[in-house]
Amino acid sequence: MLTSTYTLDLLYEDQWITLVNKPSGLLVHPSWISHPDEPTLVGLLKERYPDQVVHTVHRLDRATSGVILFARDKDAVKSLNAQFAEGSVKKTYLCVVRGWTDDEGTIDYALKPIYDKFADPLADPDKAPKPAITHYKTLARVELPIPVGRYPVARYSLVRVQPETGRKHQIRRHMKHILHPLVGDTNHGEGRHNRLFREHFDCHRLLLMATELHCQHPVTQAPLHFKAPLDAQTLSVFDRLGWENIQLFEV
Repeated sequence: MLTSTYTLDLLYEDQWITLVNKPSGLLVHPSWISHPDEPTLVGLLKERYPDQVVHTVHRLDRATSGVILFARDKDAVKSLNAQFAEGSVKKTYLCVVRGWTDDEGTIDYALKPIYDKFADPLADPDKAPKPAITHYKTLARVELPIPVGRYPVARYSLVRVQPETGRKHQIRRHMKHILHPLVGDTNHGEGRHNRLFREHFDCHRLLLMATELHCQHPVTQAPLHFKAPLDAQTLSVFDRLGWENIQLFEV
């Protein structure tokens, strides 16, 4: 597996768990659409722990960066899966969206499951929508003197998001639902705004970052709080937007 283009950015490791700051563009697992030699985060972890099975307890999309948690034994898997099932794991994201969002709000909007018909040909595409809740808070706003469509200026918001549920593409779909799609989202976003960030900021990624994770240690039960710093390119974009002094993490 060709893993030389990526290195592990470890946030924490012990004999039971490992936390990594995943870069945007890196798959967590091999996919039916990926090349057999394409690097994955699981592949990098197998190289680090060649004599151990590393278990995935949650996922991040390829385009999303940030903190992701892995278990390193079966007891840790059971404990962490139980925490996710009961909703006691708290995940926090940052995203940049089109328009000026309200100061804060809660999006309570059921989402129909998204299935990959190639990976799961028996999946029922007509299943009913599932409850989905997302809380958000606006950290900053900006107005750029760049025309977009019929508007003479372009407006964007920096938003801290905390999903209460874990539906596929939940943040991306919920923000689109309230008419504030994420910048860089090629599935649920707007091409004009994605193009603006590519052309004016040389930003070619989805601006969705998993920045914080709260959980209990699966063995010691100690409360854990992990933070994933933003990459240099994203911080550069934030600086150019005038957001260099924004408090990005929860205190």
